[in-house]
Amino acid sequence: MHFMKISKAFLLGSAYHWEQMPAPELPEFGLIGRSNVGKSSLINMLVGRRVAYTSNTPGKTRLMNFYMVNHDLVFVDLPGYGYAKVSQTDRAFWEERLLRYLKERTNLACAMHLIDARHGPLENDLEMATWMWQQDIRRCAVLTKVDKISKNAIARTVAQTCSALHLDKSLVIPISAEKGTGKDELWRLLQTQKLVKEA
Repeated sequence: MHFMKISKAFLLGSAYHWEQMPAPELPEFGLIGRSNVGKSSLINMLVGRRVAYTSNTPGKTRLMNFYMVNHDLVFVDLPGYGYAKVSQTDRAFWEERLLRYLKERTNLACAMHLIDARHGPLENDLEMATWMWQQDIRRCAVLTKVDKISKNAIARTVAQTCSALHLDKSLVIPISAEKGTGKDELWRLLQTQKLVKEA
């Protein structure tokens, strides 16, 4: 029995520029993280169907993709950071879009910061977390790919992430998109964040 029953999930639209984003009506959850950390896979796992295109090529997401869920909330798949093989101009353009989205999007309920559990937070993850912390952006951390490491390693990475990202343990959720691990726990957290935003 999953915590959240999904009756509808679909791509609402994609935006290259700020002006192309859908009207900020429903609570949004922005997914951020390094390229190839598993943002699209996480969306597909949470909604129980393949709505987000997944790719093994890092740096593939160049658009902000908005996914409507149950006409109740929206997941936003944001371009990954930390991918070296794009030009500096491209990288600066996307970082500017990403930071502007996080800072100015009025209906952002929570930023979901995805971290690869196999190595924990890397330098650019820490930079992003520190920036969000300074901007007072509501956020949680999602540790992806936990099926690839041992239970002891998961516990260590959770503790390390809490400390490094200035987050309470209740806001750090280990996930395996492949196995479905952590799905209900994450939905529970997102519903709580949504209620806080709507209050």
